[in-house]
Formats: sequence, C-alpha cells, structure tokens
Amino acid sequence: MAASILRRGFLLARKAALPQFSTAGKRCLLSAAYVDSQKWEAREKEQCHLADLASLMDKTYERKLPVSSLTISRFVDNISSREEIDHAEYYLYKRIPVKCAFFLPCAGWSYLLLFFHPLASITPFRFRHSPNCWYLRDWTIHTWIRQCLKYGAQDKALYTLINKVQYGIFPDNFTFNILMDYFIKKENYKDALSVVFEIMMQEAFEVPSTQLLSLYVLYHSLEKKTDFSWEEERNFGASLLLPGLKQENSVGLSSQLYGYALLGNVELRQGLRAVYHNMPLMWKPGYLNRALQVMEKVASSPEDIKLCREVLDVLDIVLQALTSPADGSSEEQSQEGKDHQGAEDLVEHLDTKETEQSKLPQYLERFKALHSKLQALGKVESESLLTLTTQLVKDKLPTYEAEDIASYEQKLQQWHLERVQLIQREQEQREKARQEHQARTAAKASA
Repeated sequence: MAASILRRGFLLARKAALPQFSTAGKRCLLSAAYVDSQKWEAREKEQCHLADLASLMDKTYERKLPVSSLTISRFVDNISSREEIDHAEYYLYKRIPVKCAFFLPCAGWSYLLLFFHPLASITPFRFRHSPNCWYLRDWTIHTWIRQCLKYGAQDKALYTLINKVQYGIFPDNFTFNILMDYFIKKENYKDALSVVFEIMMQEAFEVPSTQLLSLYVLYHSLEKKTDFSWEEERNFGASLLLPGLKQENSVGLSSQLYGYALLGNVELRQGLRAVYHNMPLMWKPGYLNRALQVMEKVASSPEDIKLCREVLDVLDIVLQALTSPADGSSEEQSQEGKDHQGAEDLVEHLDTKETEQSKLPQYLERFKALHSKLQALGKVESESLLTLTTQLVKDKLPTYEAEDIASYEQKLQQWHLERVQLIQREQEQREKARQEHQARTAAKASA
C-alpha cells in the first residue's frame, strides 16, 4: 500500500512539471556524421565464406577447443543478411570458455594454441572474468552491433547485450551511443532504457555524450512511467545517480538528488542489500542523507546552479511516506522482506531500517529547512528535468560529438593495426608449425 501511494506521489510530482515541458517533445539525436557507417564499411576486411568458417568452428567445438578471435571476427565481418545474424549469434554463444587467444588449424598439429590476447581492460571489474568475453575483440563487438542494426536485428543486439556474460558483449561508449540513438529515433524508449540500464551495470558513463543521452532517455521514460517495482526504482535511481555525479550543472545535481531519493526509498523499504547487491553502488547506509547533502551543496554554492522543483517534490514525497506510512504498510514491507531476503539479509534490513528510520524526522526537518533556503536563494528551477536535459543536450552534444568522432577514427586505426598484427602472428605460427611437421616427418623417414 505504501509503495502504491509513493508511486502515485511520483506521478503527481511529474505532472506538476508537465505544463513547463512542452518544448521538450522534440527529439535531440546524434548527428548524421556520428552515426554514419561509411568509415566503418570502408574498413579493410577479409572476404570469407561463412560456410567454411562455420565448418571450421564446428570442428573446433568437436575437439573441445576454443575458437580463434580472428575466426569469430571474420564471421561477424562477413554477415550479409538477417538470417546470418542468427547464425553468428549461435557461434558467439557457443564459444568454449578457455582463457587463451586462439587455436589455428595447422599441418601436423590439429590446432595450435597461441596465448595472445590482452583483454582485461575491455570489461568492467565485475564482469571481466566472464569466460565468453576473454577473446572477443573490441572491434568484433562494435561490428556485431553495427551488423545487427544494419540488417534490422536490433532485438538481437539488445538481447546479446543484456545477456552479456553469455555472449561477451561489452561495447564501448561510441557503440552504446549508436544503439541508444537507434532506439530514440524509433521512439522506442523501452529498449533505449534497457540500454541505459546496461550502461549503468557495466559502469560505462565515462564519456559525456553517453551521460547526456542516458539522462535524456531516463527522463523521457520517467514522464511515461505509471508504475514502479522496487527493482525498477533501484535501477532508475542508480542510472540517474551515476551520470549525475559526472555533471556539475543543474541537470547533474538534480539527477543526483533524484537517484539518492529513489535509492533511499529502496534502502528503507527493502534493506540496504537490495540497493547494492549486484549493483555498482556503495553498501554504506544513508542514501537519503546523501540526498540532503546535495541540497546543502547547491544552497552553499556560489555558482548559478539550481535544483528542479520536480525532484524536490519527489524527495518530499519519499520522506513524508516513510515518516508517516499508510495503514498496512508495515505488513506489506514485512512480507516483501520475507519474499526477497534470506535470514542474514533480513537481519541487515532490520538493523539498517531501525537506524535510518530513527533519523527520518531529522531528515524531514532538514529537508524543509533546506527547501525554504533554496527558494529564498532563487535556486529552485520550475522547468521540468526533461526540458532542462533536452536543452543541455542541444547545447553540449555537438561539442562532445566532435570529440567522440575524433576518438572513434583513432580507434579504427588502432583496431586495424591490431588486426594486422594478429594476422601476421597467425601466418608466422602456421609456417612454424609446418616446418616442425616437415622436420618430424623427415626424422621418421630417416629412422
């Protein structure tokens, strides 16, 4: 019951801002130059028959050996239809998990093992030990997403991204942006939101363009959201907080406040472990206190930074609901705790709840005082967060795009050099294996 009251409160807070956001209906997208595939299409690639590559990989699987990163790259490079996307997905999933670079078919040797794949840096800490990502090259992941979008298989791109551990799909920020942009253009904010949640899980908010696009998708989704599960509330909270921490402006600080408010609500209702378990978040209690610290930071800042009325209303609703829960809310929370937590988790939930619950009256008083101070200082923004984010994207994205495109062009050159080195290494090892095979054959003949 308390959760449903809180959700209705969120809707009321957002509706209060709706009259201000009429200019935000236009989509702010990446430029044509950013998403243009001409440079990617012009890359040098080996022309191979997929049937031959598939046969080679099948034989490798039968011998219980891992497939070459080059072989997988060649297969993905040569996709030319929607049907072949399905075939490639099969082989991406089927790779044998062995930490090595690649096996090559060689004369005399069934397969030659080459330890040649520095990959620890391409995946986040939490997932970097996923066996299926040990030798998928960065350019293969980028090509896979590009091919999926090219042949109308955006569902496969999203599916393999969500199931990243099984498929080893950990895109870079440029690839994430292209995928987000594709769904935004289609006005498919549900799938765009799924991409944002994956960016959050992979802790990939390093690039400003990704931060802005993610916030744009989040606020578009929140405007239309009519109901929250606590898991969704946590995901929204984390996805707002992490990019918000990297933006020193009204949108960034309002996003921090919004994220802390949602996470604080989950902390008090579901327990602290529900906040940080399998999430890139701190396990230290006090998310509502951190929300109030954001208000204090803005109130004491000499800069022209404001907090949105919309998000202040959300925090007010959270504090009011937690301080004076509706009848029956205790029973509801208790049952949810039993459903989602084990014995140890339940103890932690109760300890955290008792500690933070005792601070709620103090939090509410602090909030009221800070809210009044912000209003007196003229630091409360009446425009909606979607409107402000849309304007920020229009103002800042062109500059960030230019930086991303320049970085992407450098990366294409780097990928080309790495690929040439791999091919050269492959040829050298094949020749070495051939010579060793001839030497053994000659030794047997002379014996």
